[in-house]
Amino acid sequence: MRLTADRPVAALVISVCALLTAAPAALAQSNPANACSYRSVPAPPVDTSERPPPGKTAPAPLPVPERPVGGPRLAECGDVLPDKAPALPKQLVAASWIVSDLDTGAVLAAHDPHGRHRPASTIKVLTALTALQELSPETAITATKDDTSRECTCVPLVTGGKYTVRQLVRAMLMKSGNDAAYALARTIGGPGGVEEGLKKMNGVARGLGALDTRAATPNGLDGPGMSTSAYDMALIFRAAMRNTEFAEAVKTRQMIVPGQHGKPDVDVFNDNKLLANYPGALGGKTGFTDDAKHTYVGAASKNGRRLVTVVLFTPKQPVEAWQQGARLLDYGFAMKPDVKPVGQLVERAPGDNNVVTNRQAKPDGTADGIDPSAAPTAFGNVGGPLTAVAGVLGLMGLLLYLRKKKARRARARAAS
Repeated sequence: MRLTADRPVAALVISVCALLTAAPAALAQSNPANACSYRSVPAPPVDTSERPPPGKTAPAPLPVPERPVGGPRLAECGDVLPDKAPALPKQLVAASWIVSDLDTGAVLAAHDPHGRHRPASTIKVLTALTALQELSPETAITATKDDTSRECTCVPLVTGGKYTVRQLVRAMLMKSGNDAAYALARTIGGPGGVEEGLKKMNGVARGLGALDTRAATPNGLDGPGMSTSAYDMALIFRAAMRNTEFAEAVKTRQMIVPGQHGKPDVDVFNDNKLLANYPGALGGKTGFTDDAKHTYVGAASKNGRRLVTVVLFTPKQPVEAWQQGARLLDYGFAMKPDVKPVGQLVERAPGDNNVVTNRQAKPDGTADGIDPSAAPTAFGNVGGPLTAVAGVLGLMGLLLYLRKKKARRARARAAS
């Protein structure tokens, strides 16, 4: 008799245990971003380049938006493809990539687009954009010893030499001149120097909606807190291409930097292989550090359509970063213009309450690339499974209470 009475309770316990066992999978399914390896920070560094100077601490990771900038699908960590998309090109080995329309901002396809990685020298796109917003192209800058003593790749600049912003921007983007990047950032920063220049660069990124991006150095060498994403680099490059000086710089194949103080002229060649090997190439930027691996951003035009692609955190083999970019451009151009995009490159930064803080984020408008329908439910994004478990536990407690009450009545009747 006791065994029979315990059967419902035992069955209920088994059900609850099953639900609790399944809950982690349900949580991950309801919030796939929890499974993203690079959701908040890049991969661990392989050297000491990100160790803070003595007496300083590394900055905390940038907050992760509650709703992904550009649309809900861009929170996905794997391939993000439109309906009935053709097969992806082979040998795409980058950890993160994106291909987008340079004019409309439509995101055509991506892989872990908000995964955070180090930009390497692709951050020089942000350096150039900020410099061209802050300074006239004709502004003369005198190179300092601090500029010219930077770890190269370098133009090289000559200490005490005078260069225009136009010359420095082109040399920085074409030859990836680290010395030119520091000269520009120092000038952008005014009395505050390079540190103030970095603050302005990061302010430009934030204003564009590039919330995964923090420039720790103006040249892309790794530093504490450095990060970006494929989405952000496409966003920043799109904004930069609206500046005619930038657009001219990234497509220039060769230039001469005049010699200074008895030094000979310097021939500067563009190291972006897409320009020489892809019909309709508009330019781009390469990058590499030991921590960032190879990175790339590039754009091309075909039949009146302009696309941009970004490739981050990839080895050089079996296919170089720019070659993966070229294949992604082919993939994007092969899509019909009326294909439904998987996301959107935003025009401005989302509202501040889109960022996860100690308070609950509120829904925002779709003009900022945020889907209001993605507002958190009870218990945040994991409300479904937690609510179900809570309900079952409550029912279990009620049944146990009723069973004990019934047993007490039975004992009372037996005693009388």
